[in-house]
Amino acid sequence: MTAAAIVVAGVVLLTGCVQSDRDGAATDTGDVDSTFVFAASSDPKSLDPAFASDGESFRVSRQIFEGLVGVEAGTADPAPLLAESWEQSDDGLSYTFTLKEDVTFHDGTDFNADAVCFNFDRWFNFTGVAQSPAVAYYYGSLFRAYADAPEGAVYDSCAVGDTEGEVTVNLALPFAGFIAALSLPAFAMQSPAALEEFAADEIGGSEEAPSLSEYAQGHPVGTGPFVFDSWEVGSQIELSAYADYWGEQGDVQSIIFRIIDDPQARRQSLEAGSIDGYDLVAPADTVALAADGFQIMPRDPFTILYLGINQAVPELQDVRVRQALSMAIDKQQLIDQTLPEGTQLATQFIPPVVAGYNEDVTTFEYDPEAAKALLAEAGYPEGFTLDFNYPTGVSRPYMPTPEEVFTNLSAQLSEIGITINPQPNAWSPDYLDRVQASTDHGIHLLGWTGDYNDTDNFVGVFFGDEKPEYGFNNPELFAALDEARGISNLEEQIPLYEDINQTIAEFIPAIPLAHPAPSLAFSKRVTSYPVSPVNDETFNRIELSE
Repeated sequence: MTAAAIVVAGVVLLTGCVQSDRDGAATDTGDVDSTFVFAASSDPKSLDPAFASDGESFRVSRQIFEGLVGVEAGTADPAPLLAESWEQSDDGLSYTFTLKEDVTFHDGTDFNADAVCFNFDRWFNFTGVAQSPAVAYYYGSLFRAYADAPEGAVYDSCAVGDTEGEVTVNLALPFAGFIAALSLPAFAMQSPAALEEFAADEIGGSEEAPSLSEYAQGHPVGTGPFVFDSWEVGSQIELSAYADYWGEQGDVQSIIFRIIDDPQARRQSLEAGSIDGYDLVAPADTVALAADGFQIMPRDPFTILYLGINQAVPELQDVRVRQALSMAIDKQQLIDQTLPEGTQLATQFIPPVVAGYNEDVTTFEYDPEAAKALLAEAGYPEGFTLDFNYPTGVSRPYMPTPEEVFTNLSAQLSEIGITINPQPNAWSPDYLDRVQASTDHGIHLLGWTGDYNDTDNFVGVFFGDEKPEYGFNNPELFAALDEARGISNLEEQIPLYEDINQTIAEFIPAIPLAHPAPSLAFSKRVTSYPVSPVNDETFNRIELSE
């Protein structure tokens, strides 16, 4: 499937003015300080990308791991990576990949067709806690089922070709977004030897509160430009350049991801010269930093911020209540007061640039009085009390300041008689586990940065099957999404997704709020950075001047 492309600058020139004070972390290569310090907003959820779904995990993963398919620079469209090319069968159920030669994993293991099949079979054979949405979120959402209960599974088998450089992946069901989905870090190739040595699939805890394997805590092994060195939880992650990397190594030879969860502290660290850059610049800081000579580099909006609704809560099962919540929210006020410049108001769960966007979708415009009338009609003339879950200690591309968004929305909902019971949780691991893997939540803040240009990557991931996050069962919606994701002809697929977006707008499983435009900021010595709408930014492509 070919979806409408987003085009942004693949490489941008950045200018600023700050002296680089590396806190003794420098590794000099000629005249260039080759250690790059980047401020992360939180620890990664996991160093095993198959068991992660958050941006901070994937930012680290993209440096260590590579997939068969990558992303065309500056776009959200798929491009060859470890697979140099591929062919699709006429029925859309088999894909034969020609693999890049002379590639090794960081532990010396050869990358070949056997390694590809090992990874595909590994995902399909996850069991127990590993199948939890809080663990294998992407595989469960996109490939649907596992070997122990294969009904409805997308994946069927993997076979080595005539040579170790050719491999065929067979699907049981058509999946139009299959190639694009393989660009996700969750489907990156990992060393079979390391996965086995460090018991990667031995996930402890429960589905509601899983714990990391030994591998995911400290032994990730991929083919990417950087090797994992250490992780001091709550402090920093260190990587170094892989000497035998098959591709080009750039100016950056060492990476430090320094964990700085406070947006103000990230800004101060950039101004002090102790970091080279950071993502998720707070909206209030963009103007001031630009005025001081730092370059603020926004990504084009390829995000969605939404207010999730858990229909396991009895009051929220009534669509009139969900309509009332929608009409209580002044989205433009929320954007103006809490979100970055360039943010677009959302009427549905895909950005306007994605195929299937419905210009005529039903909207519930801001109208507090009508919202009160709907609550009364539903049997709640005095309103009711509602848990409102929101994350703390984190900034996300779709939500740089969660506490501010929570405060703004709480005030708006209180105007129609909703009494808010605040439910804050630290982002990792408590918040995601609570809202995605348990029923112990009410309305909640969450969002998404699109991974590739395909409608299913948004609405299919959100609403493609029954999930604890939303607490509803809608077989008609699930069937419509299943049908659309299997159609490879874009002209046939678009009207199906337009209808699906209308169905979602009427059903209101969540409330789309905005498409925020996240921004990055950098020091003077960073002369180019490979900005990407889907955060596909590997640091070997950074250029440094000093």
